[in-house]
Amino acid sequence: MVVAWWQRRSRRTKGRLIFYPGVLGLGVGFLAFTMVMPGRSHRGPLPALGPVRERVADRLRADVLALVSERGDRSQGSRGTLERASAMIEGSLHEHGYEVTRLPYTSDGVTVANLEAVLAGGAKAREVIVVGAHYDTAAGGPGADDNASGVVAMLAIARALAATKPARTIRFVAFVNEEPPYFWNDGMGSLVYAKACKARGDAIVGMLSLETLGYYRDEPGSQKYPPIVSAFYPDRADFVAFVGNLGSRGLVHDAIRTFRGAEAFPSEGAALPSFVTGVGWSDQWSFWQVGYPGVMVTDTAPFRNPHYHQLSDRPDTLDYGRLARVTEGLVAVVKRLAD
Repeated sequence: MVVAWWQRRSRRTKGRLIFYPGVLGLGVGFLAFTMVMPGRSHRGPLPALGPVRERVADRLRADVLALVSERGDRSQGSRGTLERASAMIEGSLHEHGYEVTRLPYTSDGVTVANLEAVLAGGAKAREVIVVGAHYDTAAGGPGADDNASGVVAMLAIARALAATKPARTIRFVAFVNEEPPYFWNDGMGSLVYAKACKARGDAIVGMLSLETLGYYRDEPGSQKYPPIVSAFYPDRADFVAFVGNLGSRGLVHDAIRTFRGAEAFPSEGAALPSFVTGVGWSDQWSFWQVGYPGVMVTDTAPFRNPHYHQLSDRPDTLDYGRLARVTEGLVAVVKRLAD
C-alpha cells in the first residue's frame, strides 16, 4: 500500500513538473508573439525639430484649425458639419493634384459620403494600400485629437507622396460615421467601404487607420492600458502605438520596423486578440471583418487623453511638434509598404 501510494504521488508530482512549466512556457511564448516588436523604440530626449518638421507642424496646426469648428461637432446629427469638413479635405487633396471621389451611401435616411483619392501604382498596381482616417466626431465634441489629428496626418502623407510613383496603389480615404451610434454597425463608413472593396475583389494588402495622433505627455503615470497588457508597456504617454489583431501581425511588424528606422520617436506595438479592450476601436476593425489586414496607429486616445469625446478636445491641447514627427515617420511607413 505504501509503495503504491508513493508511486501515485510520484506520478502526480512528475505530471505537475511537466504541466506547469509547459503552461508558463506557452504563456511567455504567446506574449512574445503578440508584443515583441522588431527594431528599437527611441528613448531619451528628442532631436531638434528642424526647419522641415517645423513647416510640417505649422501646416498640421493650420489644417486642424480649418477642420475643427468652434460651433461644435462634425456629425450626421449636426446639419452641414460633415459637408464643411469634407469640403476642407477635398480642397486640400485637390491642391496637390489628387482627384477626389465621393462615395455616398444612405445612413438613417441621410446621404453621407466617404472620400477617396488614389495614387496609382506601377509594377504592383493591383495591390492596394489604404491609408484612412475618420472625419466625423463624437456628438457635441470638436474632435481636435479625435480625429482631426488623424485626418490632417493623412493629408500630410498624401502631400508628401503626391509626386512619387509607388509600386502598389495607395488609396487615401476619409471615412464618415466612425463614432457612435454608427460604430461597429452597418452605418459605419469604413465598414461600407471595406465591404464594397471585398465585393469587387480588391487586393488590399494593408490598411493603416490613423486614429487620434496628437496628444502626448511626459509625466510618469500619464499612460493607461487595458488590464491584460498594462504590465508590459511604459507609463509615460510619450509614444505612438501600432496596434493590430493577430491576423495583422505581419503588417504591424512591417509598419513599426520602418517607423523605428525612419524617425527618432518613441513607439510601441502589439498584435493582440481582437477581444482585448481598445484593439478594435477604429476603422481597421471594418477591414478585419472582411479579411483584410489592418493596423491602427494611435496615441491611444482614452488611455491617455482626458479630453477624449469631451468639449475640451480642442486644437490647443495638441502637440504639433510631436504630431509632425509621427507624420514624417508614417510617410516612410506608407512609402515602404507601397514599394
